[in-house]
Amino acid sequence: MHVFNVQGMTCGHCVKAVTRAVQEQDGAAQVDVDLAARQVRVHSRLAAEQIVAAIREEGYQAEVA
Repeated sequence: MHVFNVQGMTCGHCVKAVTRAVQEQDGAAQVDVDLAARQVRVHSRLAAEQIVAAIREEGYQAEVA
């Protein structure tokens, strides 16, 4: 499991966008977004750097927690 700090998420649309971005790279990925904590937990075969890149492509600031 990877945990990321993600800035810029404010609503359900943001949750969907981040989830979709990760799942487009790994369809089997499990994504859990905590808006209040600004954290995203991902169970995936992808490397952390790949997940950060996917989230950043959606326009959010992301880094490994």
